[in-house]
Amino acid sequence: MAEKRKRKSTLQILKFSDNESSLFGRQYLLLTAVLVLVLLVYVLRLWHLQILEGPRYRYQSENNRIRLEDIPAPRGIIFDRNGIPLVENRPAYHLELIREDVADLEETVQRLARLCERDPQEFLDILESNRHRPRFKPVRLLADLDRDILARVEAHRVRLPGVVLQLEPKREYRWNGVAAHLIGYLSEITEQELSSPQFEGYHPGEDIGRYGVERAYQRYLHGRRGGRQVEVDALGRRMRLLEEVLPIPGRNIWLTIDIELQKAAEEALKGETGSIVAMDPRDGAILALASSPTFDQENFIRGFTREEWRSLSNDPGRPLLNRAIGAAYPPGSVYKPFLLLAGLNEGVISLDTKFNCPGFYFFANRRYRCWRDQGHGNLDAESSLVQSCNVFYYQTGMRLGVDRIAHYSKLFGMGTATGISLHGEHPGLIPTADWKRRATGVPWQRGETLSVSIGQGFNLTTPLQMALSYSALANGGKVWQPYVVRRIEGGGTGGADEMRGNLKRKVHMDPRHLDMVRSGLKGVVHEDRGTAHRAVKDKSLSIAGKTGTALVVRLPDNVNRKLHAREAKRRERDHAWFVGYAPADDPQITVVAMVEHGGHGSSAAAPRVEQVMAAHFKGVSREEDS
Repeated sequence: MAEKRKRKSTLQILKFSDNESSLFGRQYLLLTAVLVLVLLVYVLRLWHLQILEGPRYRYQSENNRIRLEDIPAPRGIIFDRNGIPLVENRPAYHLELIREDVADLEETVQRLARLCERDPQEFLDILESNRHRPRFKPVRLLADLDRDILARVEAHRVRLPGVVLQLEPKREYRWNGVAAHLIGYLSEITEQELSSPQFEGYHPGEDIGRYGVERAYQRYLHGRRGGRQVEVDALGRRMRLLEEVLPIPGRNIWLTIDIELQKAAEEALKGETGSIVAMDPRDGAILALASSPTFDQENFIRGFTREEWRSLSNDPGRPLLNRAIGAAYPPGSVYKPFLLLAGLNEGVISLDTKFNCPGFYFFANRRYRCWRDQGHGNLDAESSLVQSCNVFYYQTGMRLGVDRIAHYSKLFGMGTATGISLHGEHPGLIPTADWKRRATGVPWQRGETLSVSIGQGFNLTTPLQMALSYSALANGGKVWQPYVVRRIEGGGTGGADEMRGNLKRKVHMDPRHLDMVRSGLKGVVHEDRGTAHRAVKDKSLSIAGKTGTALVVRLPDNVNRKLHAREAKRRERDHAWFVGYAPADDPQITVVAMVEHGGHGSSAAAPRVEQVMAAHFKGVSREEDS
């Protein structure tokens, strides 16, 4: 019985094992199928990543590990004629962000905003405007950090992955505001300019010349950017330098101006609106070029707020206007020497011609007055220049006619651009009968010739044109093209390109006529009845020149002009001119002073010319002593 129960139990166990084996076999097959399927998916994914997407991921991997960094090129330095640096470069640090290296962009921006004491939205707006820029390329958030911000950001760099402090040379104007219109300023290149062939190879964010020498000689000053290839870690920190191409600095430039003379010219103009130009009559080199009011060049480097820019651009004094070359005025009596030469050369008057001046010239039922109400009496050509008698020039001009007057004026450089390399030169205007007919549709009237004869009417000249014209009187008729750059470093041979004056033409005049005019200009300063005799104190400077007063408001015949000059509002006063050269017998410098609404050339302009000439000859003496 016991044996029977044992056999039955054994049979039951064997039957259970068969069931388990069958179940296990099915599970094994299912598990094997799943594993084969997973393996197949992995193989297919690896094939997709390595074969199909391999090149793309390999490129991204390399760019995550290897970065290309831009190295800006230092801009060329600008010196004065004596080698004194006027414009240099200083190190500037810019705050940049590489979005690809930032784990939490919002948190990083908030932290940076606190460190820089800025509104986080300002940085977010910049990032939004650069959203189409590749994420591995840096986006500039803040330019030219001050020391405090730089120190705070640098101290937290470890906790700010993706934040970069980019070093770049920035312009530094050593005498900020001095010679600002001549030197000029920079501003950031625009997207439109980046697409222009003229700026091929330039990068976004670069500064380019906008004005003055900085603009005119941009291609020399700019230089060529460099770059480096560096390996970085996962946080974007530089591990090692792989390759580097150093930048090529811009070429240095030596100007023709003397900074000490330039400062003297600007000091002479302080508090006035106008300009002073000093030129070497022997070759056309500009020794000083001042325009007042001036402007802060560093503001263009730091950047303007909207309010600051609105205030500057709407300033009624127009500080951005270079009045020496970009503004034209009636020349007034400084025009008279050229009319005198025209009359002598054309034979309508002679050296012995005399006209009587009763204080007016009667024409077409109207009195055209002389500046001296009681008149000058009988005057010859030289005395008319010394005393600046309007009546003498009314009669000479009427004999010449407007077209012959214009011909000689243009010969000496008026009414056309001088060709100086600076941007924004005004051509001036010397009218002719044909010009008026084309411009207005009205024929020329003879009465208009009277106004032109004393430098009024349609006549317009720039201070630079006057400097050029008087230099031609001083040097015997040579009309030079003015230039402001004396030397450019780093020519094709590795040396320097030297600049020299370019003689545009020689005005052929009878030497006797030129000598008489120059004698008259000397008499303006040195003779008792000369219009600048009292204004120029230091006669040892041996200045020859001419005063000029250009009418701003036409006055009725019965108005007392002296009383009007004292009581008129500032904007109604006449413009004041004085143009002179020295020494009179061996000219080395020509100086023009034009003071807007200054009143009289003798009192408002002549002393300023004397001040500049005194500074020039003081500097010459100092150089000779050394």
